[in-house]
Order: sequence, then structure tokens, then C-alpha cells
Amino acid sequence: MAATRGTFATAQVSVPAGNGFGSGVIYYPTDTSQGTFGGVAIVPGYSALFADEEAWMGHWLASFGFVVIGIETNSRTDSADARATQLLAALDYLTQRSPVRDRVDPNRLSVIGHSAGGAGVLTAVLRRPSLKAAVGLAPGSPVGNYDLSTDRVPTMFISGQKDTTVTQSYLNGLYSTLPATTPSAWVEITGVDHLFATRANTTEMRVLIPWLKIFVDNDTRYTQFLCPLMDSTGISMYRDKCPYAPPGGSSPSASPSPSASPSPSSACTAGYRTVNSWPGGYQGEITVTAGTSAINGWTVSWTLSNGQTINQVWNGTLSANGSAVRVTNASYNGSIPASGSSTFGFLGNGTPSAPSLTCTSP
Repeated sequence: MAATRGTFATAQVSVPAGNGFGSGVIYYPTDTSQGTFGGVAIVPGYSALFADEEAWMGHWLASFGFVVIGIETNSRTDSADARATQLLAALDYLTQRSPVRDRVDPNRLSVIGHSAGGAGVLTAVLRRPSLKAAVGLAPGSPVGNYDLSTDRVPTMFISGQKDTTVTQSYLNGLYSTLPATTPSAWVEITGVDHLFATRANTTEMRVLIPWLKIFVDNDTRYTQFLCPLMDSTGISMYRDKCPYAPPGGSSPSASPSPSASPSPSSACTAGYRTVNSWPGGYQGEITVTAGTSAINGWTVSWTLSNGQTINQVWNGTLSANGSAVRVTNASYNGSIPASGSSTFGFLGNGTPSAPSLTCTSP
């Protein structure tokens, strides 16, 4: 993780203004043989330019298998709220209209920002809970009485030990508002000030890349770097909620998963868990597990109860007929080896319940 390049060769393309944010740059792996990649949007701090602050991160992250869009804001003095709007607009552009949209998995997206851009990140995760990961680099304070009590996106803070702008005291108060059920971490880098993220920083990337790999790529190989912290060199404080489990894994705060419901053919099974809930809504997660033979394609069906509805699905395609719903695999996760698994998630309205699931495979 300390290497400044991963295994992918990379390229870049410029983005014109007029897409809901200022101009920008996209960095991407040139390899097209390994399917789609997770997406990352990055926004700079107050009065700053991405080109001056975080451009060093572009090729670095892309070489580890991410498609990165770094944006300039419409105005250098844009508020945290405006920066959040522009981050989300950048992700929509990246996945829907950009020249590399076919390389990006629209269901595996994340956001990063420094200072006021970090405050924009914290606003963005509250607006779009389907994001897979967020990293606030010395995240500043959005206007108003702000807390993260409804944050359901895995969120990491990275801060500087000598930062007098975004202090440890401030971040401690903000970090404590994160729900116990939301994966989170806070890394403080030894001896650096507020501008640590504006120059190439191997300590920062040593923790940031595993965070993205775990929660954007669902790659459990990277948990060893954070649980426990493998290399504490240059880190003055580390707060964690280990163990970190990517979607489909287990975590101590997750709701217990009921027994999987066997399909008639036993080609696959499906198990449900409630990831989080709030008044009037909830986030659910379903893990599809292959039987003794590999499968190529799957469908999970169930019946909604008590007026439940589903308004968003990721890592699958939803179809519904009244209360009867089914989710089929996405293009990239239909093939599951024997005893292997794949996971999809959804946001629902209503009160969560444990559905009776049926899993079938062609």
C-alpha cells in the first residue's frame, strides 16, 4: 500500500465544465479484461484546486483498480453543501455520460474530500446512503448543528496531529456521532498539519486504499492491513471498529442473519440481514450462496409485507409485481463458484422483517 503504483497501467482524460461541477480529470486503468471497476470522486478544500491539492492521488488510486474523477468546484468558495452536490454530480457523470462509463460499476461508488471538501463528503453520505465508502481528509465543519447519526456509509477520517484548523477535539465530537452499526475508522498522522493531503503521502494511502478495497471492492484480503493496523509507522492515533466486513460478510454490529432459504433445486440459497433501520425505512442485504456446483446467473424472490416497498437496489436488478419482488444478478456477479457467494443490497420503505427467500439459478 505504500508503493505509489499498483499493478494496473493507467491513463487520464479531461472533463469539461458544465456537468454540474467545474472541470475535472478522470484517471482509469487501461486494462479492460477484468470487468468494471469501482468509482471514486474527489473534491478539494475551500479556495483550493484539485489540480494543486489531490491530483497526486489520481494515477495512484487508478493503478490499484479504481476509476477516479477529480473535480474543480464551480466556485472556489463553494459551501460544503455545494461540494456534496458536485461530488454526487461527478459520480453521475462518471457512470452515465463519461467516455469511460463502461469501465465503472455504478453500484460501487465512493467519495473523498479534503477540508471543506471533506465536509462535502460527510454531507454526500447522508444524501446518498448507497455509496460504498467515504474518506474525509481533515474534514471541516458543515454549517449548522451537524452530526453523522444517520450515516450508513462506511466512513474513514484521516487527520493531522498538528492540525489547528480541524482539531482533534472537533473530530472527536463528530466521530462520536457515528452509529455503532456503521463501519468507521479514524487515523491521525504523526506530525503533520492541515495540508497533509495536498502532497503525496504514503501514510495516508496506506490506510485509505485498504478502506476502499474492503468496502468498494468487497475484497477481504485488505482487512489484514486495518484489523489490527498492520503498520503504525507515522500514525499517532488509530480508532477502529474491527473486524471490518465488506458487504456479505459478518460484523459484530450486524443483525443476525436468519438461516438461508433453500431453493427447490438447491442450486443456490439466499440469506437476509437488516444492515440498518430508521423511522420509515431500512437497509437490507441478501447473500446468495452457490450449492455444491458453480452457478451462472441467479434470481432471488420474496414477498414484501406490511406495506414495504423497495426504492433502490445495488449489485442486482429489481423487478416487482405488487408485493412480489425478485432481484436478478448484475452482469458482473452472476457467476458464483461452488460454495461461493455474492451479495446485493437495497433500501426499503417501511419496517424491516425477515422475508422467506427463494433462490433459483438457470
